[in-house]
Parts: sequence; C-alpha cells; structure tokens
Amino acid sequence: MNLEGRLLGNRYELLGKIGNGGMATVYKAKCHVLNRFVAVKILKDEFTTDEEFIKRFNTEAQAVASLTHPNIVSVYDVGHEGDLYYIVMELIQGKTLKEIILAEGALSWKWSVNVAIQIASALETAHKNNIIHRDIKPHNIIITEDGITKVTDFGIAKSVSNSTITAFGTTLGSVHYFSPEHARGGFTDAKSDLYSLGVVLFEMLTGKVPFDADTPVSVALKHMQEEPVEPISINPGIPVAINKIVMKAMKKDPTFRYQNATEMLKDLTLALKNPDGNFVTSNTIQNDFPTQVIPTIEKQNLEKNIEEKIKEKDAQKNKKKKKENFFVKHKALTIVIVIILLFSLSLRRNNASI
Repeated sequence: MNLEGRLLGNRYELLGKIGNGGMATVYKAKCHVLNRFVAVKILKDEFTTDEEFIKRFNTEAQAVASLTHPNIVSVYDVGHEGDLYYIVMELIQGKTLKEIILAEGALSWKWSVNVAIQIASALETAHKNNIIHRDIKPHNIIITEDGITKVTDFGIAKSVSNSTITAFGTTLGSVHYFSPEHARGGFTDAKSDLYSLGVVLFEMLTGKVPFDADTPVSVALKHMQEEPVEPISINPGIPVAINKIVMKAMKKDPTFRYQNATEMLKDLTLALKNPDGNFVTSNTIQNDFPTQVIPTIEKQNLEKNIEEKIKEKDAQKNKKKKKENFFVKHKALTIVIVIILLFSLSLRRNNASI
C-alpha cells in the first residue's frame, strides 16, 4: 500500500518511500509543525494485529526516544492512526554499512575500527539506559555523507523477538549476526549485542560473514557449535590486536566475551594507537568448555521451532488475505444491490408517469 501524500497525526506529510524492510516501510516526510524533513517508519500489517507486539513496541520506542547520542538515530515521535503504527525519526542522508561492504568488499582496518568504535559508543549509552538492541547488523548501521556512523532500530528488535508473532520468521536476514544464545532462543543481554558487533567488525575486515549456509537454521547452528576462523587468516593485513578483539567479542560463552561495551570500546581505541599490541586480555579459564556438537534432538527442536513460527506468520497472512477477499466481495455485493435498487426506483418512476 502506497501512502504517499498521506498526512499522519495532522502533522507528518508522507512525501515518498525511501526504504523497505522486513518489519516496516520508511517514508521521507515533512513535519509541518517544526518545518523539517524526517523519516517515518510505518509498521507492516502483520505486526499491527499482535497486541503484545504493539504494547512492547510502544514501550521500547518511547524508551529509545529518551536516548541522546551522536551515533544513534534520534527518535522524535511514536504514534498510530487507525491501523497505521509509526515512528518518526531523524532523516539521515547516507548509505547503510551493508551497502558499502557489498560495493567495496573488505574495508581498511582503520576505517573499520573507527566505525566499530562509534557503534560501541552507541551501545555503551543504550546499555547504560537498559536498552538492548538485539539486531546489530550492517543493515541497521548508516554511514552519513559526513562519515558519521549512526545506529538505528534500537529497541524494536526486542519487541519482535519477544512477540507472539515470531522470534525467527521476521528476522531471518539477521541470523548471520545472531549470538549463540539468541540463535538458541535463550536469554539475551548487552553481551549479545557485543557478539553481533564482533560479527559486523569481522565482515568489515574480511568482506564476509563468519558463518554462512544454505538455510537460516544451518547458520544458527554454526553460531552455536562452530568456532569462527580468525579474520587474520582471510585478510593477513589485519593487525594482531584487532584480530584478538574480534575473536574475544565472538566467544560462544558470554562469560568469556567483553562484559560490557566500555571494555570493548577501550580495546578498540587502544588498537588504533597500538594495532600490534598485546593488551587484549582473555577471559578464558582452565576449565573452559570445548566446542561441543549440539545433539540431534536440539537441532530438531530448533528446526521445529522455526518452522512453527514461519507457519504461524503464513497463517496470519492467509487470514489477512481472506479478510481482504471478504471485503472485496462484500463491496461488490453492495454495488450490485445499489444498482438493483436504482433500477427498481427507475421502473417505479416510469410506471408512475404512465
């Protein structure tokens, strides 16, 4: 549905589409109250039928609106009009990090670390305000025309992952960046965001994601049971300290990762000054658990869970389609009835005149 020209909240005039994702469609809009251009993200219909999601969405979006940080896309307003639920955000001119990687491949280590520092700084502020992103990936990171890194969609992923709609069905494209605990459907916290940042840094440095496969389930399983290759083995030009930062951020066990964004930010900053230094400490202990193969039953349960979620989403789409068909038929029937009534009225008038 194209909403171009629509006025939301008697304030935001939608000028045209500028983006389309799995969750929402983004429009460039003009705010007639403050006379400025903004981005309006409108949730897709399949989300608006879930009351639990809408409740969480509103709560999280309002919390994110309180965040102020140069590396976080500002949220100005949250609202709904009829069945349309929307977020009004800062309009950013630039490209997503994913677009840049696809166009250029592996990026220079200095540029990559600078971007990672800005992401980590954004996460530091969010985490201190008890907001976990849960969907850090290059698609949600925008590099402005001035070279500033901006992280978007804070809080929204939390609403999705806890929604009754699906934990996987709406975020299959994100599975390459999921932490092992997120892929397993377990508890996620700040350290899960840092794992995802490690994956993003890996991709910037090598031009590749650490785990890939034919299906999302297979990718998820690799995050849970396989150790990533060291990025330095793919790109020998990566300094030793930066290679260690990536590997520490991507530890399977959250206990052995960076414990907070401040820790990771400190090492990333040191790496710019001393890229071959030996300052990255290991959190591993003598009884560090070796990588274990996930039992077949767990794999089957994971596959079953994802299939059920996808079926649930498909069922909602079919329900919506039937509803639309009903209204189309109802509209057509109404038109036929009106035509018959008009015809009958015309006959009566003709008979009366005779």
